[in-house]
Amino acid sequence: MTIPVLTVTLNPAIDQTITLDALRPGTVHRAKAVRHNAGGKGVNVASCLADWGVPVIAGGLLGAANAAPFEALFAAKGIADGFVRLTGETRTNIKIADLAGADTTDINLPGLTADAAALERVRQSLRDLVEPGALVLLAGSLPDGLPADSYATLAADLAALGARTVLDSSGAPLAAALAVTDGTLPYCVKPNRHELEDWAGKPLPGLPDLLAAARDLNRRGVGVVVVSLGAEGALFVSGGRAVQGRLPAVNPLSTVGAGDAMVAGLIAAFRRDCPLDKVARLSIAFAVAKLGQFGPNLPDAETVRALAAQVALTDLALTGL
Repeated sequence: MTIPVLTVTLNPAIDQTITLDALRPGTVHRAKAVRHNAGGKGVNVASCLADWGVPVIAGGLLGAANAAPFEALFAAKGIADGFVRLTGETRTNIKIADLAGADTTDINLPGLTADAAALERVRQSLRDLVEPGALVLLAGSLPDGLPADSYATLAADLAALGARTVLDSSGAPLAAALAVTDGTLPYCVKPNRHELEDWAGKPLPGLPDLLAAARDLNRRGVGVVVVSLGAEGALFVSGGRAVQGRLPAVNPLSTVGAGDAMVAGLIAAFRRDCPLDKVARLSIAFAVAKLGQFGPNLPDAETVRALAAQVALTDLALTGL
């Protein structure tokens, strides 16, 4: 039987995306459209994986008072619901899509407050849901009330269960998870340039600087380091090898969740133990394919495969790093 992927989102959100012709601060706007999607990094990844045909369980912490949009998404896509329900409402994130500027402004509202008991319920859910050899994603920010080392704690639990952990977070939770020295580091992390600089504690202006920081994480025990670089594509560093992958620029319908789609592509490739080239191709194809969709969705598989074949890969030297 195929082992399902598990995504863990401790601070999910209902994404309200408002589309404007142009964003002009200090003025009144008339929206062209508004959309609501059950979101949060792990939920978005689960949605894209389900579109790709991967069996997936979505777990973490969810407010019981407004869980309906999440439950509808899970039912529509065949995603197993492993969320722990807490009293209260899941937060709303407002995303303002500026068609003229081709960018998105995020306003993330406060959400649930969790405590040690809530985290313990998530830990118990992992023990119930995770099978040896499973891929598990820990994704997003932490809700108020949880300590910065919460992902480090969950990663240690997952290592004991025989799972491979992918971590997509930033700031103090990422730093805490990467500071452990007991062999429970994540299998893969996917920072962007700013997040990697934040972890390194210094600017990383050039490609050699980024590669050196990624290689340092490899040496510490992170198997695969992926650095997303926006229009410049992404760096993939693993096993003494590094490649940069890119696709030509497109006019996006929505950039919301493109990074999460890339993580879904990484996990889809890891499930098949793909070599680094194929990991790069599929994850970049997922991200670009999502640009043509509203919400955490992928187009048909043929479209994704065609994009993967177009990804330009460049081998990068790690000599001296």
